[in-house]
Amino acid sequence: MKTSLLTFLMAFLTSIASAQEYAFKVLANKGANEVKSGNDWVPIKTGASLKNDDEVKLSANSYMGLVHATGKPLELKQPGNYKVSDLATQIKTGTSVLTKYTDFILSSNSAEAKKNRLSATGAVDRGDNAAIQLMLPQNQHSGIYNNVAIISWLGSKVPGPYVVTIRNMFDDELAQMETPETSYQIDLADPKFSKENALLIEVKSKSDPKQVSKQHLIKRLAPAEKENVKKSLNEIIGEVGEQTALNKFILAGFYEENNLFIDAISAYEEAIKLAPDVTTYKEAYDDFLIRHGIKK
Repeated sequence: MKTSLLTFLMAFLTSIASAQEYAFKVLANKGANEVKSGNDWVPIKTGASLKNDDEVKLSANSYMGLVHATGKPLELKQPGNYKVSDLATQIKTGTSVLTKYTDFILSSNSAEAKKNRLSATGAVDRGDNAAIQLMLPQNQHSGIYNNVAIISWLGSKVPGPYVVTIRNMFDDELAQMETPETSYQIDLADPKFSKENALLIEVKSKSDPKQVSKQHLIKRLAPAEKENVKKSLNEIIGEVGEQTALNKFILAGFYEENNLFIDAISAYEEAIKLAPDVTTYKEAYDDFLIRHGIKK
């Protein structure tokens, strides 16, 4: 009996170790990229695991965002063949708490998660029938950590230009800006807003002011809340401080995990701006918006 139990435990532990034996996971992928595991070349898919003995082939005009087993990110942009073991040598030694957020990103964007969201997409309804729909969360998730908020909206029903109006909680107008784009960046450090703990955002059509969005709230975190987020962010910022699309993608996962949806939106927008032709980031952003009922 003891021998059988010991054999079972050894087999169980071996299976766990085998499942964990990977060098990198593919967080983002663009192009006809391939991996050679053994003798055969096969297409690489987002979420795939790469082992030390594998070799990857990056085709022309392609891109790959990898995350090491320690949680540390690596972007590949130059076409050619790469031995995974050689890529691993580029990673600084030591573990990272980034694995918590990269695992969260992979699970949130898994095939099963996408399937569940696709089946529920038509059921998302926030009661927001405004012609211009702002990509901002409901008020319970209106907290923001950073000073920059990127506001975007669905404006296909209402052509631009648009007028962005920012008010305080007493409904006093603080600023009004015009833009032909369907997005606008708000700097909370601007003297017009720096003394306000909360702002109300509204977007309308310049040619038809009756075509207006629902008013949305952006609220600064309380000092204690901000300090807690800062402590957690400081644990990973050394790994994702460089301005790359992959790092912004990981930061989006961090902010989402901490229920900072407005910060996550800005991180997604920045990732897409840095790598506009990588559909992984656009699809993940769209999934995020649907997942939290921000986009119908």
